[in-house]
Amino acid sequence: MEARGIIATIRDGATPPADALAWFARGLASGAVTDAQAGAFAMAVLLRGLSEEGRVALTLAMRDSGRVLDWDLPGPVVDKHSTGGIGDCVSLLLAPALAVCGAYVPMVSGRGLGHTGGTLDKLEAIPGFRTGLSEPELRAQVGSIGCAIVAASADLAPADRRLYAVRDISGTVESVDLITASILSKKLAAGLEALVLDVKCGSGAFMKTEEDAARLARALVSTAQGAGCMTSALITDMSQPLATAAGNALEVIEVMETLTGTSVNSGLRELTAELGGEVLALAGLAGDAADGAARILRALDGGRAAEAFGRMVAAQGGPSDFVERWPDRLPAAPVVLEVPALEDGHITAIDGEMLGHAVVRLGGGRLRDGDRISPAVGFSDLAGLGEEAGAGVPLAMVHALTREAAADAVAAVQRAYRIGGAASGMTTPGDGPLVLKRIC
Repeated sequence: MEARGIIATIRDGATPPADALAWFARGLASGAVTDAQAGAFAMAVLLRGLSEEGRVALTLAMRDSGRVLDWDLPGPVVDKHSTGGIGDCVSLLLAPALAVCGAYVPMVSGRGLGHTGGTLDKLEAIPGFRTGLSEPELRAQVGSIGCAIVAASADLAPADRRLYAVRDISGTVESVDLITASILSKKLAAGLEALVLDVKCGSGAFMKTEEDAARLARALVSTAQGAGCMTSALITDMSQPLATAAGNALEVIEVMETLTGTSVNSGLRELTAELGGEVLALAGLAGDAADGAARILRALDGGRAAEAFGRMVAAQGGPSDFVERWPDRLPAAPVVLEVPALEDGHITAIDGEMLGHAVVRLGGGRLRDGDRISPAVGFSDLAGLGEEAGAGVPLAMVHALTREAAADAVAAVQRAYRIGGAASGMTTPGDGPLVLKRIC
């Protein structure tokens, strides 16, 4: 086989056979396929697409380009993946709640991408927390605690790591076929039996419309199921931040308030239960999604998920008393400013992507690969859709390293919020459905 023939097949509108895609994935991992060939392959897939069978074959080929974990545990191995949004810290609640309900969760997560925050960056705001576990450490922790949230190891789907880097510089990131293979190759390499997908749409998501989100969700679900993993997807609303915070330590605070019951974010709690219910039903640990959601809520509300989260934090190098002492353990920014509204009225729209980029500029994300993150910066007390704005009612609180950075962030938040005259008939926080559609 040769790369040129495989690329030409896709260019001409056909799908290469599975063994050809497997050869290409091995070449990506080994370096036998050049960057130019990888870029041409990605562009051909973007412009011409793959058949459903080809998408499954590419996903499996990329999965099998490296180590594929297998498990011998007394319960099902499950996970969740989100396509990313603002204030989306569900994973930190869901992994321990699923563990309490009898599932085993080797959650392979990522860092911030563009304007969206990353699960690993949030957890690394906890002093000492390690996301890079060896395979023996991962196996031991998942077996004893039931969950771990970790970075992908170098030998997990190495073909995806190579192809993603090429896509990022060749203008081919948007291909649904390549997005699908990228997400699922890493998840399936973790040896999952069931997977739930949170595909977000709205101003804070990569997919701005429900139609685009549904197209990606259908591709993900059909491909994962074709690869042998029980999967469903929820299309969820990201027209406003999910949490009232955006920024790594600030989102961990909101997680801890919800886990410990000191100040429960109803949206985080609801979406965690919906996603957990889906995957518990898929894995046979609940009669249906509603039964599974009720089990997740009991784990959250009864404090057992908080206990499991504390054990996970301690096992991965964080403070052993984190659940009891989290307000003292998380970093705080030296400058905190209110964001005044520029006019009176009610909030009619929020540009979530603009908020996300503002967090990045504060130092809460990366402008370039390798940038250091400032875990304490970001926004708290973000106002939601339909809320009143005006004199004495701040839109948010900015947490920054300097007054100059804080002033720039104040202006960015003001630009991100649209304020109108009346609240009648508008969505208010908690009233609009978070889950817009289920794809199975």
